[in-house]
Amino acid sequence: MTITDTAPPGPMARLRRLRRTPALRALVRERRVHPRSLVLPVFVSEADDAVVDVPSMPGVSRWPVTEVRRVAEEAAAAGVGALLLFGIPARKDARGSEASAEEGVVQRGLRAIAALDLDLVLITDVCLCEYTDHGHCGLLSERGEVLNDPTLDRLAETAVSHARAGAHLVAPSGMMDGQVAAIRRGLDADGFEDTGVLSYSAKYASAFYGPFRDAADGAPAFGDRRSHQMDPPNGREALREHVTDVAEGADILMVKPGLAYLDVVRRTREELPWHPLAAYNVSGEYSMVKAAAERGWIDERAVVLETLASFQRAGADLVITYHALDAARWLASES
Repeated sequence: MTITDTAPPGPMARLRRLRRTPALRALVRERRVHPRSLVLPVFVSEADDAVVDVPSMPGVSRWPVTEVRRVAEEAAAAGVGALLLFGIPARKDARGSEASAEEGVVQRGLRAIAALDLDLVLITDVCLCEYTDHGHCGLLSERGEVLNDPTLDRLAETAVSHARAGAHLVAPSGMMDGQVAAIRRGLDADGFEDTGVLSYSAKYASAFYGPFRDAADGAPAFGDRRSHQMDPPNGREALREHVTDVAEGADILMVKPGLAYLDVVRRTREELPWHPLAAYNVSGEYSMVKAAAERGWIDERAVVLETLASFQRAGADLVITYHALDAARWLASES
């Protein structure tokens, strides 16, 4: 009689064996989200005298320049890896002049945070939409069309001004053709060869951006951004955008939004396995989780950590998320 003759009937491969206890599950876990891989978006404002909560984004605030150090210190204490700064200026015009001003809101915010010498990477959004009175991402023609090439110089000027103020990475988000090359040339010419470019290389014309536009006062006064942001049904086109930005000198690529485009994240990782990749868990995704959690329909902590794991499983190296502070604290409590 053999051993197999006496074995009880049943499956030989029992995959549940490694799921029985928390320790076993942790031992064989394929992906581990770490606070250092999280990037916290921060709204720095000249339009507010005090910290202002964003109604459509519970837990998110607009921070006056005089107060922005507080959120930076909180992020560093929680172990968050980086901040991504967005500016809300007191004055807007057709050229978005304040975007590149030496005493602009982001520039002042950067210097205030840099003076703290925290263990944080400082990233800045480079676009004109928050600074123009028309709310579009670039300069406009007389007919109201976004002008690609004339906008490139403005983006380069803005990126250089951020580097001078202490940015480690600049993140062009306007989806202008040639923006990475223009910014790279501008940085190098001004002696900032070591300042990196995190490109919003695959940024879709998504319906998930509504709460952000409320927070940043960045909604277009007319029209939309479909002339330059990607069409949501397109997947192959994202690879063209990525490859173009790599050739122009992008150091990190991005897919935005995240959850509705996990297939794009995955395909990017497969086609460009060597390149650092970010996923942006955007405002609408954040607000949906918050709204459902407030009604008791979901467990916010469990949903957020599961979502972050999905980004990493799909291939993202870092995740930009408004949940970064909470997630970092939750992750620390599990370790």
